[in-house]
Amino acid sequence: MKLVNIHILIGFLISVLPVAAQESPRSPEWSLDQCLDSARAYNKNLKIKQNDLALQSEKKKEMAANRLPKLRVNAEYKYFTNLPYQLMPMSLFGGPEGQFKEAQFGVPHNINANLQLALPLYQPQIRHAVDLTQTAIEMHELQYRKTEEQLFFDIANLYYNAQILYRQSEFIDVKLENAKKLLKIMQMLHDHQLAVGTDVSKVELQIGQLNTQNSLINNKIKQVLNALKIAIGIPLDSFLNIEREIIPPDVVGYPRHFSLEYQLTQKQGQRINIELENLKASRLPTVSLFGSFGATGYGNDQKPNGFLNVYPIGFAGLRIHYPLFDGTTKRKINQKNIELINNQLQMNLIKDQNFMLIENAILQRQITLNAITDVEDQIAQALSVYNQTVRQQQQDIATMADILQADNVVRTAQQSYLSAVVDFLKADLELKKLTGNFNTLTNQ
Repeated sequence: MKLVNIHILIGFLISVLPVAAQESPRSPEWSLDQCLDSARAYNKNLKIKQNDLALQSEKKKEMAANRLPKLRVNAEYKYFTNLPYQLMPMSLFGGPEGQFKEAQFGVPHNINANLQLALPLYQPQIRHAVDLTQTAIEMHELQYRKTEEQLFFDIANLYYNAQILYRQSEFIDVKLENAKKLLKIMQMLHDHQLAVGTDVSKVELQIGQLNTQNSLINNKIKQVLNALKIAIGIPLDSFLNIEREIIPPDVVGYPRHFSLEYQLTQKQGQRINIELENLKASRLPTVSLFGSFGATGYGNDQKPNGFLNVYPIGFAGLRIHYPLFDGTTKRKINQKNIELINNQLQMNLIKDQNFMLIENAILQRQITLNAITDVEDQIAQALSVYNQTVRQQQQDIATMADILQADNVVRTAQQSYLSAVVDFLKADLELKKLTGNFNTLTNQ
């Protein structure tokens, strides 16, 4: 009679064994798009790049302002405690030739005030300086996009890693729950002398190992979420809960665009060209207009001959600067020509490397896609074996251990499927990045 009751109890426990523990309600989940939007608004690296871009815009305005006229007001007052001396030839006053006599000239009070104007009429280097700052702005825009692209790539990888870690944790929780049920069964069998003590110890060891694995997985989840919080720009002490469901991917092809690295190298070539033109322009003359308008005052405070007289002064003119010889300019031009050759080689190298990386990424994505198909077949086979094992147990052909093993095979196959899906998503991310289609990540 005892054996019948134990058999009924074991059958009941086995019937509930594959059921996973119910999940407690969770706080609102962050989707990948929400994480990317948060990073775009709050990530500190992106803010630094935005400030760099604004800085370059101000530099361009500064260079353009060199074309405007320069106005300057000067004012000066001097009081001479000792008037300056001049040497006068004595021959002017009938003295001998070759002899001089000192004499003081001027008045104690000297006042000068004027308005000076300078206007560049022809300075080609100013135009090239403005062009250089415009190219710098375009390069910083590309650098910002590159930083944003890499940031979003890292966030997506962290997000997928967290998803798979959560799934692994859930998988371990189910195995742990099953192991605890198995321990109760083995203890019951041991109490009725239907199992030996080593069987109980084996299950206890398995529970300890699962607890250790669960602790390690939870620590990894915390580390990944902390990195994700920093990337999306939220405080470390804030709570972040992501979507647990891993959505199977759609296989799509991507048009090939020039990578940001290639575009940056192309802009560097434009910058070198402008610098080369600027060096050539340094051989040309520059023309500027200048003028000064003001007054000069002289005064004497000694009575009875005190006075203060003010006299207007003004002039305008043209200034031409023409370099006749500079031995370094030619050498600098030769250096820039070599830099242009290297820049073209660098562009060709990046183009070839990018083509190779795209081909490898396509192959890698296809491999992960094939893995998904293979694992789907494995899941179907594992479910078939599990169902057969359950029927055999009901016929007293299979044991409880056989059912547990079949259940673990099913869950392992399901976990492998999720891992394969995440691997595909990562390979798809890499392909988007290499083909210049990473902006489609937030448009899915």
